[in-house]
Amino acid sequence: MNLSICLIYSVSFLFFSITLFLLSIYYMITEFSLLLEFEILSINSNSIYMVILFDWMSLLFMSFVLYISSMVIYYSEEYMHGDLNINRFIMLVSMFVLSMMLLIISPNLISILLGWDGLGLVSYCLVIYYQNVKSFNAGMLTALSNRIGDVALLLSIAWMLNYGSWNYIFYLEFMKNDFCMQLISVLVVLAAMTKSAQIPFSSWLPAAMAAPTPVSSLVHSSTLVTAGVYLLIRFNFALNSSVLMVLLFISSMTMFMAGLGANYEFDLKKIIALSTLSQLGLMMSVLALGDYMLAYYHLLTHALFKALLFMCAGCIIHNLGNCQDIRYMGGLVNHMPLTCCMFNISNMALCGLPFLAGFYSKDLMLEFMSMNYLNIYIYLIFFISTGLTVCYTFRLLYYSVLGDFNYFSLHSLNDQGLIMLKGMMGLVILVIFGGSMLSWLMFPVPYFICLPKILKLMTLIVIFLGGWMGYELSKFSLNYTLNSLNWLSSSLFLGSMWNMPFISTFGINLYPLNLGFYTLKIIDQGWSEYLGGQNLYKNMKNMSQFSQFLFSNNLKIYLTLLVIWVIVIFMILF
Repeated sequence: MNLSICLIYSVSFLFFSITLFLLSIYYMITEFSLLLEFEILSINSNSIYMVILFDWMSLLFMSFVLYISSMVIYYSEEYMHGDLNINRFIMLVSMFVLSMMLLIISPNLISILLGWDGLGLVSYCLVIYYQNVKSFNAGMLTALSNRIGDVALLLSIAWMLNYGSWNYIFYLEFMKNDFCMQLISVLVVLAAMTKSAQIPFSSWLPAAMAAPTPVSSLVHSSTLVTAGVYLLIRFNFALNSSVLMVLLFISSMTMFMAGLGANYEFDLKKIIALSTLSQLGLMMSVLALGDYMLAYYHLLTHALFKALLFMCAGCIIHNLGNCQDIRYMGGLVNHMPLTCCMFNISNMALCGLPFLAGFYSKDLMLEFMSMNYLNIYIYLIFFISTGLTVCYTFRLLYYSVLGDFNYFSLHSLNDQGLIMLKGMMGLVILVIFGGSMLSWLMFPVPYFICLPKILKLMTLIVIFLGGWMGYELSKFSLNYTLNSLNWLSSSLFLGSMWNMPFISTFGINLYPLNLGFYTLKIIDQGWSEYLGGQNLYKNMKNMSQFSQFLFSNNLKIYLTLLVIWVIVIFMILF
């Protein structure tokens, strides 16, 4: 039963993916869009419609998501083999993909919120799948960070009441200068920043690595984190220059911070997660520079090689008995040649090596940015971040694939996982040919780039410089001793995403919890008890004891009072 459910879902997703891909090509050639309206409910002339938008953009993205999902589900058959709840796992992954589908085809803020919240809820269920303390913490951080974006979307739905309907797609262009639309666009940018983990919401993305690797492969390539970028691509026409300027600054800082952090990290999955964060920053930056098509193009190419990268990492972790530390790896190319070959191809595509998928989008983005009239900060941060990408990639390759073999002498490393390899091979072909194929499809008229020779070669120079630097840095191990405390503190700061995980966990949770504890101790169980419940109880107890004393000795008291009364009268009279 378990094997068949993976196969059924995988084949059906693959079929739908191919169908949608062919449809998207047809829609692209004919410049055709389809807007479907279903009337769900009609009460007293109030109609509630479900609106669905099919255009080449949504169809192409859906076909990519479904293709990657089909490969990941097929891969999960072997990766999750032996898991007692594999049916539940496959169902959760399918719900995750369907939530993404709903978000992609929605030109309506209400249905976008349904898909958006579906992603948030199912991602929480998938992050805590292994059910241990680390998973629970990571899941809570993921869910709470994403709640901010959900609230922003809810507020934008409330502000959308000023227009005729929630179908934002009709109002974006001509309502651009309206105050309400500007406010909605700010809220949408905030929502997209939480979902796509831009500063200051970045810490949940590496924490979400607690999920099983097939989930990471899906989340970090084409679903959860790309939802924010996709939403901004759709809202692109409503964003004014000041919002885009802020977004450009934040996303460029995110790109730089993630690239820097990945160079200090030793956890294989976290390095790839920080790489995703860096690429998301790049997409957002290009979108903020004004070219949403280029951001969409990189979104698709990145989805391919990042999914493959995670699947290869999962294969390596699987073989190393769940060890994720790259310092224990090394020389894996001798033991797992096919996996390492695909790992290298996807890493090279990430670096932007010529004629692989990543090259077409990354090179075009950097050249497009060089063509613009911008300041030196943006120019430098783009190229430095690209260099850092190549740097941590070569460091990762040196530690895991090349280098010295650091694992146990007694081991069983092999390339025998046939189902996992087949799932990965389904993606590796697209990683090699996908970039050129998409560029022919999406840009029938090529970009005209006119740059001096040195600027034209700048991308390749930065790539080779970054690769050389990553290789040189890998050759010596850093000695964390007490004598190098300054170096240690700086590396901890740079390697821990500029202390963002501490701020978003301790800063947001610890101090309010401490405040709650002191409030309970001092007020609830302190002064309020002393002046409130306990004080009332004490006073009433004393009064009742006094009354009880009076009632128990009433005859004696009566006679005593009578004697006193007689004495007083006697003294007054005589």
